[in-house]
Amino acid sequence: MERPLVVGVDGSGGSLTALDWAVDEAVRLGLPLRIVYASLWERYEGAVPSFGGERPVDEVMAEHIAASAEQRARKRAPDAEVHPVVVPEDPADALLRASHEATALVVGSSGRGVVAGLLLGSVGLAVAGRAHCPVTVVRGGERNVRGECGRVVVGVGGPDESGAAVRFALREAAARGCEVQAVRVWRCAEQHPAEHVAMAGDTAYAHERRASVFLADALEEPQAEYPEVGVRLTTVEGPAHKALPALSAEADLLVLGSPGRQGRFGLQLGRVSHAALHRSACPVAVVPHP
Repeated sequence: MERPLVVGVDGSGGSLTALDWAVDEAVRLGLPLRIVYASLWERYEGAVPSFGGERPVDEVMAEHIAASAEQRARKRAPDAEVHPVVVPEDPADALLRASHEATALVVGSSGRGVVAGLLLGSVGLAVAGRAHCPVTVVRGGERNVRGECGRVVVGVGGPDESGAAVRFALREAAARGCEVQAVRVWRCAEQHPAEHVAMAGDTAYAHERRASVFLADALEEPQAEYPEVGVRLTTVEGPAHKALPALSAEADLLVLGSPGRQGRFGLQLGRVSHAALHRSACPVAVVPHP
């Protein structure tokens, strides 16, 4: 049996957008969809005595949210295989546990403060940094979320994090019938005239040339597995945490690799992934290195 695509819902507008995206993704990839609603209602309600046999309000609400999400998913894709699950557990912990047996996780992005959509919810950030499978955080403009740009952008970093990301991007593009833009970001070393004399090879041209060669080598083997996918190789000068989110405006999905550092506490994402998850104009997929 194929591992399901798992989407976390909480009844918010952001999670419903993520649910719709996940339904479409499950159909594209031919995967069963597991809808997870997680809450700690059981922990708190269990200590309260029940009078007259009434069920806890939070328990009823949880089941209602899960049932409504299932109904929405089936209406969007009547032939999809959908399984709603209500879990009495912390949402991040529940999704991280589900990541062990999932093809991928999908979560929504929540905005707080003055600039709506800028800040990522704590559950999405925790899951993207610690999951054992790829995680897509659904955010960005309507055109990007609907997949109308016809492009998947993948950042190609070091060999310990980009291989799985490149394959993920190519698989996504094949399922969507669109192209992949593979991006390698480069920067010249900061020069201090009093301390550093630039060597002949330490030029912008040399840096760009090395980036182009690295990019071509990184794509050669994965691209052969998806010959039907058009691939555009792009080198960009500048800081990666700014350059890659800037390219998301014309993308349906931004794919980034992660070295897969696991831990319960602290920031588990690199600077580039962290910036993209907060500022991307399209959904962002974080793919851990196996």
